Amino acid sequence: MLRLTAARWQAIQTNDVTKDGDFYYGVTSTGIFCRPSCPSRLPKREHVQVFKTTAAASQAGFRPCKRCRPTGRVVSAADWVITINRIMAHHYAEPLTLTELAKRAHGAPDYLHHVYRQQTGQTPLAYLQQIRLQQARRLLMTSPLPISAVAQACGFQSAAYFSTTFKKAFQQTPRQFRLQTKTGPQPKL
Repeated sequence: MLRLTAARWQAIQTNDVTKDGDFYYGVTSTGIFCRPSCPSRLPKREHVQVFKTTAAASQAGFRPCKRCRPTGRVVSAADWVITINRIMAHHYAEPLTLTELAKRAHGAPDYLHHVYRQQTGQTPLAYLQQIRLQQARRLLMTSPLPISAVAQACGFQSAAYFSTTFKKAFQQTPRQFRLQTKTGPQPKL
């Protein structure tokens, strides 16, 4: 692994094509590695690791970007779905839309939706909702946070929408679930 110097960071920020092949960078929050010229969304500097070769990035656990194709090969659909799941697991509390998810996964929204559904049998946003609901259950069981704070911490835009979604998934409101977990058996997901 190389050091992220000011010059390398500048190359990433400006998508400097002249630096392609000099180094590659991995983004820890997505598990993807890119060429410096990749036009995808700029990652946070603290999430960037720099590598001399694509092999070094791969050995460190990163997958090649589907957009800039740093290895020159196409990433398999199964590998891309793993990357997409990793992004959702890491960023579930944020307001992720299909467009934002596609930017982070270095692909087009419609294509991401198609590939994800083909590989998993569900849409990426349906899976994101499952992650959010699982995290909400965990917080309801383990924290004294008010239900509105649980909703916000899990990425729901409003407490009302969270309560409706939770009740539809578990046949009880978040409040009922919290009371039941303190007094009796837990429903299975």
